[in-house]
Amino acid sequence: MSLLARFLDFTPGSVSHTERLVSALGGGVSIFAILGISAHDLGIGGALLIVPSMGASAVLLFAVPHGALSQPWNVLGGHVVSALIGVTCFLLVPHMYTAASLAVGLAIGAMYYLRCIHPPGGATALAAVIGGEATHALGYRFVLTPILENVLVILLVAIIFNYFFKWRRYPAWLAVEEKPAGSSDKPPIEHADLVSALAQIDSYIDVSEHDLLRIYELATGQADRRKLSADRVALGHYYSNGAFGADWCVRQIVDESPHTDPDKDMVVFKVVAGKGLRTSGVVTRADFASWASYELVRDDENWKRLP
Repeated sequence: MSLLARFLDFTPGSVSHTERLVSALGGGVSIFAILGISAHDLGIGGALLIVPSMGASAVLLFAVPHGALSQPWNVLGGHVVSALIGVTCFLLVPHMYTAASLAVGLAIGAMYYLRCIHPPGGATALAAVIGGEATHALGYRFVLTPILENVLVILLVAIIFNYFFKWRRYPAWLAVEEKPAGSSDKPPIEHADLVSALAQIDSYIDVSEHDLLRIYELATGQADRRKLSADRVALGHYYSNGAFGADWCVRQIVDESPHTDPDKDMVVFKVVAGKGLRTSGVVTRADFASWASYELVRDDENWKRLP
């Protein structure tokens, strides 16, 4: 089962039940509004062909409202550009399979170059080709009604609906950045550093720079809070550096020479697990606390981390 979970990239969710329920409610409200407009313009049959495309957008706007692919230009440009390409391919390419394939491929390329990648746009391009007589009869009007109308409706619903939940501001730039007391306005990572790192990955990452910085600040804040103070370094106790893989290490304090002067307050340690096993050393208590990430206790043959 663990191998299957790794293959499927299944990881436990870290989102609260409230967030999940809010996402589901928002998606339902938006589709109700969109379905009404599509049914009015195309009839129920035509509406059912459009809803899958907008349903996919609803997942992004209400389940991932801060995602880069969920932002207004991505939604608007992705659907409208893809609809234009889809209608054009249907009108100019007589073979249905070829027209459908070209529509989706060209839509992906256009969204990339126009910086409006929105996965549901591919479904919109496809719907323009295989949407049936009701869709084909609209010609380029399909771009305006129902696509543009539906896009404006779902964006309006997303902005209004998410406004009632402080942590779900939409668009993402409306989010209020809460800085810890005493922090500077200068971000911990420069914009150029993020751009350079993303360029090296050379693949579209569905997370905004704002969220990347926020994740970094939250993670480093947690790490700072985990750091041990020197007065918690005690004789006989075990500590780890919290590193990964071959760099992981556990040290035990085996002797000490307490002193009121921090530069003379010394401890003797030995490495009991991990890198440097069975080696020892002498450092100040403050330096040891700076090295350690958390305290451990033995749990049979395993190590258990203390809070």
